[in-house]
Amino acid sequence: MRRWPLVALAAVLVCALVAGAVVLVRVAAPSGSVRPVAASGQPSAPPDGPPSPGADGAGDEYFPKLGNGGYDVRHYALRVRYDPSTDVLTGRATIDAAATQSMSQFNLDFSGLKITALRAGGADATWRLDGGRELVVTPAAPLRAGQEFTIEAEYEGKPDGDGFHHTTDGALVAGEPASGADWYPTNEHPTDKATYDFEITVPDGLTAIANGVSRGVDAADPGWRTWRWAATTPMASYLSTIAIGKFRIFEGTYDGRPVYSAVDERLPAGGVADQAMQRTADVTGFLATRFGPYPFEALGGIVTSERLSFALETQTRPIYAPAFFNRTLSDATSIVAHEIAHQWFGDSVSLNRWRDIWLNEGFATYAQWLWEEHDGGRSAQAAFDDTYGAPATAEIWTPPPGDPGEKNLFADSVYVRGGLTVHALRMTIGDDAFFRLLPEWTSAHKSGTGTTADFIALAEKLSGKELDAFFQAWLFSSAKPPYPGR
Repeated sequence: MRRWPLVALAAVLVCALVAGAVVLVRVAAPSGSVRPVAASGQPSAPPDGPPSPGADGAGDEYFPKLGNGGYDVRHYALRVRYDPSTDVLTGRATIDAAATQSMSQFNLDFSGLKITALRAGGADATWRLDGGRELVVTPAAPLRAGQEFTIEAEYEGKPDGDGFHHTTDGALVAGEPASGADWYPTNEHPTDKATYDFEITVPDGLTAIANGVSRGVDAADPGWRTWRWAATTPMASYLSTIAIGKFRIFEGTYDGRPVYSAVDERLPAGGVADQAMQRTADVTGFLATRFGPYPFEALGGIVTSERLSFALETQTRPIYAPAFFNRTLSDATSIVAHEIAHQWFGDSVSLNRWRDIWLNEGFATYAQWLWEEHDGGRSAQAAFDDTYGAPATAEIWTPPPGDPGEKNLFADSVYVRGGLTVHALRMTIGDDAFFRLLPEWTSAHKSGTGTTADFIALAEKLSGKELDAFFQAWLFSSAKPPYPGR
């Protein structure tokens, strides 16, 4: 995610401008930080025995109620119909899953809409909504450990979650760390990824876009059309999206994959947004030389005209706020580099726990520096030196990015000190080990998750160096880290 407006200290993310004023957040750094221990993913299931309820969270200390335990989702088939004139969404979600324990009941994350029918394991189930976002499901018969089962949920209503944005002529879904639950029942944590099929029915004259590859568009009822998309590589639910509206469409190919980008028709034709979207394949091609092969079946982007405060790395097709395209093409393409980098760091290799957010944002920020150098601008080393020159009291240093806390998930330090950490590591282990580390990391954890501890272990393995002191200083210490090599 890249929040807007974020301005640079020497052209790097540092702080947000709101209504012309600089808004800075200072939070005391946690004390007693130590080298992290690798997390194990979702909560461990109890030994198979009498059926019991699945956990009502994925065990993430930052967001205890996000995600659920007891099962693993394999595939979502989502059929939704949305009428912007009434703001009513009707949907049917078919969810293929496998039980990881014997369950008497299980939870799904779901918010703001009314369930009208629900089946689980081939029979009608009972359900209740607990606490506003926990859909508690009791199947007609317990589910056995290892059993594959299907959940079929029908629902309707007016979406009111923070991730469902009502636009002038349609809708847009974007939000982190959660947004999937605002329009379909889901297991809302990156440790449970799944493939997707989307069928989105909207009034004639509107385009409906989702993740992955287009499967075509067909006439539905008179006055309506159905748009089909398929995300064939596993995806975390907060990275799923739909965008409904009127767009200019730009299509092409990259390495045999379809490129499909969309710019809201209300933005100037031929302007910076159009030009930046048409550089998506170029940016992707360059980043692939640093991070390894592009990990997904399609790519592109969506530029809205709505007043969002961020860009988001929705899988295969990032979403951008219009404010990112108010400056030069070089500035705009830098943002594209940030979000495309997330396709490797955040989407393909996702967080096992949200405390490791720096693995997403630090590398995406560093990708901007690499792209800037490639595109004829200053070098990554110059970007590092310019930014490192910030005083020790600057907000880019606190809180330490290795464990920033839930309320500081998107603090400037997560982005800027995170990016500085990446380059400082490069300076410490050398270019040869560093540029072997990046594609090795994205390959080893492709379509899965990773932790800071996993990354440190791999960096030590490939460099032959003990890096505890380095990462303690750069990720966990409240003080400004020493310049590498001094």
